[in-house]
Amino acid sequence: MAEEALASLSVFFSPICSSHFVPWKLDAPFLSLPLRTQFSASAESQKPQLKKAPEFPILEKQNWLIHLHYIRKDYEACKAVIKEQLQETQGLCEYAIYVQALIFRLEGNIQESLELFQTCAVLSPQCADNLKQVARSLFLLGKHKAAIEVYSEAAKLNQKDWEICHNLGVCYIYLKQFNKAQDQLHNALHLNRHDLTYIMLGKIHLLEGDLDKAIEIYKKAVEFSPENTELLTTLGLLYLQLGIYQKAFEHLGNALTYDPTNYKAILAAGSMMQTHGDFDVALTKYRVVACAVPESPPLWNNIGMCFFGKKKYVAAISCLKRANYLAPFDWKILYNLGLVHLTMQQYASAFHFLSAAINFQPKMGELYMLLAVALTNLEDIENAKRAYAEAVRLDKCNPLVNLNYAVLLYNQGEKRAALTQYQEMEKKVNLLKDSSSLEFDSEMVEMAQKLGAALQVGEALVWTKPVKDPKSKHRSPSASKAASVPQPLGSNQALGQAMSSAAAYRKLPSGAGGTSQLTKPPSLPLEPEPTEEAHPTEASAQIREK
Repeated sequence: MAEEALASLSVFFSPICSSHFVPWKLDAPFLSLPLRTQFSASAESQKPQLKKAPEFPILEKQNWLIHLHYIRKDYEACKAVIKEQLQETQGLCEYAIYVQALIFRLEGNIQESLELFQTCAVLSPQCADNLKQVARSLFLLGKHKAAIEVYSEAAKLNQKDWEICHNLGVCYIYLKQFNKAQDQLHNALHLNRHDLTYIMLGKIHLLEGDLDKAIEIYKKAVEFSPENTELLTTLGLLYLQLGIYQKAFEHLGNALTYDPTNYKAILAAGSMMQTHGDFDVALTKYRVVACAVPESPPLWNNIGMCFFGKKKYVAAISCLKRANYLAPFDWKILYNLGLVHLTMQQYASAFHFLSAAINFQPKMGELYMLLAVALTNLEDIENAKRAYAEAVRLDKCNPLVNLNYAVLLYNQGEKRAALTQYQEMEKKVNLLKDSSSLEFDSEMVEMAQKLGAALQVGEALVWTKPVKDPKSKHRSPSASKAASVPQPLGSNQALGQAMSSAAAYRKLPSGAGGTSQLTKPPSLPLEPEPTEEAHPTEASAQIREK
């Protein structure tokens, strides 16, 4: 039996071991797949089953998307992502809250932004940026003292941040604590120099009335940033206000070189030309400015006074009315409107505009004097005397106030009171002659000589009638309109039949050591002498321009 079994087995294996054998290959898929599947199944059966770790939400996982939408100014999409992120993180994502507060501030919701920034400060109490934003929101809400406290806390966390020192200085400016403001702004410049810090420091000196220090600050700023047109324009206007025309033209020209469309510099250059009587050239400059800022009140004010200088009174009133429509609370425009109406002998309209100007500028003696002129022509003598008395009380250096008052008193037969005012006028003239080489207007001198003869004080006055070309009169300062505190640009025009070419006023020392401005408002007509024909004579009047 055993032998038979072996024989059958040998017969079974004989074909395989002989020529019919097929060797196994590695690339045969029908052999490798069953083996591989079987191996993996056996390996997995040997591994222990482990529990999967829970997934915690990542607070900052969508910050990149929030930032992307914010810098693209796609605020609606940004707010949608922020809302989703805050829902997932239960309101603990600091960056999402921070950007949401920035968007609220841009939309004008300052109080809401303040609350969100305060939330950020609670989440990260050691972050100075959050405190800076809280202080910024307080500043925008007008809470300057609270803003100073928060900025001080932020300064403890970051003592080398120039922005904190700068903003502290700005807050102190609004509180009118100029010494502390200067200290903080100087600290900011020591840490890092910036144009904006120089501008704010110069504004402090302008608010204090110290033009020389302001010019020094702006000169340093121009040295640091010579291509900043705002700095060049402001410095040129300051030189223009001091009457240093060469440097003013230089800096204004540099500003126009870097920015030919800088309307502030063009407006200032046109004002200088207008001050010197070049009305046509000034109007050409103003035409350029009108394309850039057609709704500028100073522009239409100056255009109106150019037409006034050319004796086109209807056009002047039209332009000044437009300026008044754009800036109804600007007293200088109201002043000019009153002056033009006085020239056209429209005394009721002049009274209307001068009264409005006095409401906005109640400490200016010239306004009361012009108001008195209008009241005199309206035959309201008592109120005219009150207006002159107030003008004399407010203006301590302008001799024209006393001269016009003396003329009114003389016309009313009060010669003793007129003599008193005439003597006060002589004292002011002596003071002006001693302190400066100021030239007086010929019409003013002529009127004073007539009044002196009428009052029997002789022809030898303290002044002599100047002999000069009509266009060589003293010039007026111009003023800064951007950035800083605005001052008027002035030129003198004679009224009525005594209309003359443009002249200007200059700042003059007062009796108390301060400064004031010599102006030339219209005087009242003298009563005609028996040998003379009745002829109203009017002195020059001050035109104020921006």
